[in-house]
Amino acid sequence: MAERSGYEILVLFAFVICGTWGVFHYQFKVLPEALSPEDAGVTGFSEVAAMAHDKALSSLGPHPLGSAVLDTALQYVLKAAKTIQEEAYGDVNVEVQCFHANTGVNTLSGGSYYGKTLVYSDMKHVLIRISSKSAATKLRSGEEDNAILVSAHVDTVFAAEGAGDDSSNVAVMLELARGLSKQASGFKNSVIFLFNTGEEEGLDGSHSFVTQHPWINTVRVAVNLEAMGIGGKSGIFQAGPDPWAIQNFAKVAKRPSGQIVSQDLFGSGVIKSTTDFQVYKEIAGLSGMDFAFTDHTAVYHTKNDKHALLKPGSLQHLGENMLPFLLHVATSPDFPTGKNTLSQGNSEEEVDTVVYFDILGRFMVVYPQSLADMINTSVIALALFMWSALLNQGGLSSLVSMALSVLSILLMWICSLGLSVLVAYILPSISASPVPFIASPWLVIGLFAAPALLGAFIGQHVVYLILHKFLSYTFSETKGFLPLSFGGDEEDVAVLDSEKWMFKAGMLQWLLVLAVGNYLSVGASYFALFWMISPAVAYFLFEVLAESTKPLNPLTAAIGLTVPLVVSSGVFVQLVNTLIGNLVRFVSNPGEQADWISTAIVAALIAAIVCLTMVYVLPYIHNSGAKYQFITTTCIVFLVSLGVVVENMVPTFIEDTARAVNIVQVVNKTGNATVSHISMFSTTPGGLDVEAELLGGGLVCGREKAFDFVSFTAYYSCWTAELGWNNAKIPALRVGGDSEENGDRATLVHITTEDATRWCLGINTNEIQDFQLKDESGELISRGEKNGVDGWHIMRFAGGKNSPTKFDLTLHWHKNSSGKRVVEGSEGEEVLLKLRADVNAITPELDKILEKMPSWLSQYGKSASPFTLAYFDTLYVADPSLTMGSSVSVASE
Repeated sequence: MAERSGYEILVLFAFVICGTWGVFHYQFKVLPEALSPEDAGVTGFSEVAAMAHDKALSSLGPHPLGSAVLDTALQYVLKAAKTIQEEAYGDVNVEVQCFHANTGVNTLSGGSYYGKTLVYSDMKHVLIRISSKSAATKLRSGEEDNAILVSAHVDTVFAAEGAGDDSSNVAVMLELARGLSKQASGFKNSVIFLFNTGEEEGLDGSHSFVTQHPWINTVRVAVNLEAMGIGGKSGIFQAGPDPWAIQNFAKVAKRPSGQIVSQDLFGSGVIKSTTDFQVYKEIAGLSGMDFAFTDHTAVYHTKNDKHALLKPGSLQHLGENMLPFLLHVATSPDFPTGKNTLSQGNSEEEVDTVVYFDILGRFMVVYPQSLADMINTSVIALALFMWSALLNQGGLSSLVSMALSVLSILLMWICSLGLSVLVAYILPSISASPVPFIASPWLVIGLFAAPALLGAFIGQHVVYLILHKFLSYTFSETKGFLPLSFGGDEEDVAVLDSEKWMFKAGMLQWLLVLAVGNYLSVGASYFALFWMISPAVAYFLFEVLAESTKPLNPLTAAIGLTVPLVVSSGVFVQLVNTLIGNLVRFVSNPGEQADWISTAIVAALIAAIVCLTMVYVLPYIHNSGAKYQFITTTCIVFLVSLGVVVENMVPTFIEDTARAVNIVQVVNKTGNATVSHISMFSTTPGGLDVEAELLGGGLVCGREKAFDFVSFTAYYSCWTAELGWNNAKIPALRVGGDSEENGDRATLVHITTEDATRWCLGINTNEIQDFQLKDESGELISRGEKNGVDGWHIMRFAGGKNSPTKFDLTLHWHKNSSGKRVVEGSEGEEVLLKLRADVNAITPELDKILEKMPSWLSQYGKSASPFTLAYFDTLYVADPSLTMGSSVSVASE
């Protein structure tokens, strides 16, 4: 039997590669044309108008909570809201409020908020409520009203102007409100737009709204608009728990975008991030949808989150989806009323959630999880029955062939993962950066996809040869049973059967994925359905029904893969793109883990996608004259990509895809002395020697001086020599007294933060069981169960410029801590409290370094990171027998 032509292999690979690129491009990159106000009309959505809002807000520069620039941004939003109110049609009621939230405590405790207490103060938000005149009259008369909440945040991190996060969504909401104000006369339900602040400091703005504003009592559904990049398509990445919102969105959205696989990843904790939707769901008990822009995720929270990078059509896409949705739900007679499902005592698990995904961004499929479970279980049962029948009919030969097919899958994964992760492991030692592909994502095709594909082929081919030998022996013993129409010998039959078993191994692989996904109730298990059923149907049509005695028909793979590629290939590429962008901010504690770990995660994801998708293509190569050409080609692609990296032919970072660093002046109070130095660390994997040399200032890099920033630790960083400090206004911790009554020891600590309205405090939970916090207005945090992580509870405070700066903290000790002294200074045995107070200011010494920053570097902002000036103070615990420093002893009452 002649070997398969190499042209067939080429055509199959071209089909898969070109099809994948085409699906990805159409599903995620094709955006609608931006409409002018004239083209959109008074009731339509105009991106040109929305872009004007985005440009105005982002041109203000960074506007974090507590800054004067944020007040300017809020005034802009408020002015735009009042213009909408003034220009609304006469039969439409538009209410505008500037809401000043009281001091509060964010009570979130799940996910990344475990072991933390968040306190906020002096925050302002802008609200717009649009309803018909009749609905407004009903509300004023005390009758119950129902509303949908649409939310975005106005504040930014200190390092970014926030064109994407989140001015793009603020702009969309203003344009949506303008359009609704012209056509809300028939509204049965109200639409509330919340422009909140404090989101970047821990979702504080949304928390203050749901716990303090009376309008929350009318909200039945919440929609949050976020950005984890800049522009592109805004897609749903969380929905539910109640499916009403997404079911209605899918009905009317013009170009729906959303994948439940994002929700699965978000819910699993793989993605270490949160949005205001968590507050609406957990605190307010609301259901709804969470949208996000995810294009160019590498710019997130850096200087490159700028208006110039916002792609035309991005805001039009979101606006054309949201406007018909809001019009539909505002006039819907079946809008949820009364208390929501979760607030009635039902857990999220008791609500029948939904599986959702879009097809090429044109329409969205939504169906209940209970139906998905039923379909999955039925398909699994049917597949097991068919495999049992096949094994029963084929006897021992089929049983051994199936066992070897399973072995081929196992060896394919081992070799594919092994080769790609090996490349990731050696990359830091031969490249200037462990992540040289961030600015050029196409490099991962050669660096990881090529070795992953080669490894998958080698692993499968080894078992193919074993299976071929086994079947050759088996058929030589049963030659009389060969098909009469077959003109070859037992060797030819073995070749045919071997490659077909390799193809069927792909169905076994996806059957296992489906079974595991169904057991764990993973919404994205629908991937496995398509990747198992479609190739199985094609195999049945072209191989079984045709009673083919020829090699595997290329149409079996081409037709069998068409539907799976349309449904999932674009999503797979988008996942890899998003992960690559996230590597800019991958490291939580700089220097804690090896540099190759982050790269290995990318390599492993690519290898997994290769194994899952190419399992149906690789069988065609085994009996092909193109085997050696295939091996040679993958090696060449890999070596060329590796050469590009080793020779630095493309930069790792560029102006629009910058490396994230934090350069901060540290002021540390130790005993009676106050010293200062400048520190630089990075959330991007890799060393900082090149950056330190460019910036000057005597920066020295290494692991010798690990520094505790309270909310994280920099195990690897760069630092200058001590600079000294003359400013007398330094945030500090002072012991106010110590008492013990009825076995409950309490220590009073005065916290003074001076000019800082953003600070975090670490409390040693090995010594302290509970604590209370008060300010001049009264008690903020009362006694109650406090949890910790690795022996520490982190308290974070953030607020406006009029926030309190003096607090009283009462510590309640564990019983076994009685008698220990609290020491001010650096001579204690163990840290009890550690304070970091942040000020968004630049000293002359720091300015000399910052002005030398190359365009491919950017400051990075997040809630756990310090501003450019950070003050530190510490209280220690000492053995009572020691007399050192300033201490407080126990006084019985």
